[in-house]
Amino acid sequence: MIDLVHYFYNRSPRIKRDLLEAHMPISPTAFIARSLKSSAMYSLMLSILGAFPLVKAGFSPVLAVFIFPISFLIMYNMQLKIPKATIKKRGKEMDNEVLFASRYLLVKIASGRPLFNALIDASESYGVASKYFKEIVDNITFGTPIEKALEDAVELSPSTGFKKVLFQILNALKTGTDVTRSLQNTIEEIEDGQALEIERYSKKLSSIAMFYMLLAIVIPSLGLTMFVIITALLSIKLSAAVYIVLAVFIAMTQMFFISVFKSIRPSVNF
Repeated sequence: MIDLVHYFYNRSPRIKRDLLEAHMPISPTAFIARSLKSSAMYSLMLSILGAFPLVKAGFSPVLAVFIFPISFLIMYNMQLKIPKATIKKRGKEMDNEVLFASRYLLVKIASGRPLFNALIDASESYGVASKYFKEIVDNITFGTPIEKALEDAVELSPSTGFKKVLFQILNALKTGTDVTRSLQNTIEEIEDGQALEIERYSKKLSSIAMFYMLLAIVIPSLGLTMFVIITALLSIKLSAAVYIVLAVFIAMTQMFFISVFKSIRPSVNF
């Protein structure tokens, strides 16, 4: 089992960095071992369940054996995507709070608070960003030099905005320049970038809204009306199952467009 874990670990060289960036408290080998076990368990269940329809269709149950390796590879690849999904979620959370956190930090530093105390205040403030500052403060408290803690935070941050903010603070510490001026310039740069994202979002939204009106409202309503009129004129009797299928199809179309609208929405917070 150990050799198998190391084999899959060597085939996934980025898993260690992904786990660190996702802040998942598990070692790469333990994550691989857990993924292999869960994938094998789910694949075995699918193979057993797949044998019944094969036998009912007249095929040999031995064909269910081929379900196991295919489903195992699919399940295992899905398990490997968990850290990346966590990283993406963390990045969106941080992008949504980056301006608030940066302004809060700027106010504290500009008021004369030392950088470490300003980081502590930011870690104790409300909002999602506080827990990310708390991670930096905890590293410093446990003995990591402040510059090294900021370097690690820059390297492992999934948010481009936070990378810029922390990099400017780190650069100001190393060069001895004014932190407030560098931080103010970075905040203005992030504001301009988010304004451009909103502008691009408005253009995407107008085009997708047009398709939504056409495919999810106009065609289903007019099409269903014409369908009912034609079937009534031709005296075609339809079962309730047909209307249920049509209603489910329309609902799925609505859910599809809702997911599209959510996926293109930028993570900004002015």
